[in-house]
Amino acid sequence: MKLKQLEGLLGDLQQFSDPKVELEQYPTGPHIASRMLFTAENSFGDISSKVVADFGCGCGTLGAAAALLGAEHVIGIDIDSQSLEIASLNAEDLELDINLIQCDVKNLGWRGQTVDTVVMNPPFGTRKKGADMEFLSVALKIASQAVYSLHKTSTRDHIKRAALRDFNSSSAEVLCELRFDVPQLYKFHKKKEVDIAVDLWRFVPKVNQGKGD
Repeated sequence: MKLKQLEGLLGDLQQFSDPKVELEQYPTGPHIASRMLFTAENSFGDISSKVVADFGCGCGTLGAAAALLGAEHVIGIDIDSQSLEIASLNAEDLELDINLIQCDVKNLGWRGQTVDTVVMNPPFGTRKKGADMEFLSVALKIASQAVYSLHKTSTRDHIKRAALRDFNSSSAEVLCELRFDVPQLYKFHKKKEVDIAVDLWRFVPKVNQGKGD
């Protein structure tokens, strides 16, 4: 599938009708989502025929992109039931088979490296400090191949240090810097739209000890 076609399909998805500020719910726009997953597949082969988990999946944009690019199995995980309802409708509209689970990512009881690839646009940690790091820590425990994640460019050094030192990552690479459009969703937003510089990261987890070669 071509990038433009992928972006077009994602652009038709329903997004939050009543976003929750405490969960930092901002839609992952089709421009960023399509590039993120297209890069994961076409540069690294981390999507097609793989088991992919979308952490904090919201309305399911990243998970839908993974399914459209040929993932063998897609699991979307979110704490918010309303978001999951929209994600379910979006999957239906595109005739995609996505397994949706209502759960707080940090309470996910999975043991070991149970999926190949994790894709996520985690909370940036502006409302709840450290929320982004909680997501990253869990993702690097359960992915066997790669974790793709968006984080504020201003946190780049902190993210890299934590990933390599504390979170089981053997490598942490910024693939590109993107402009994340945050629309005027909440009352405290003074501007129609704000551009935030975000990094698209690819983290490679350390292989669990005791696994066969």
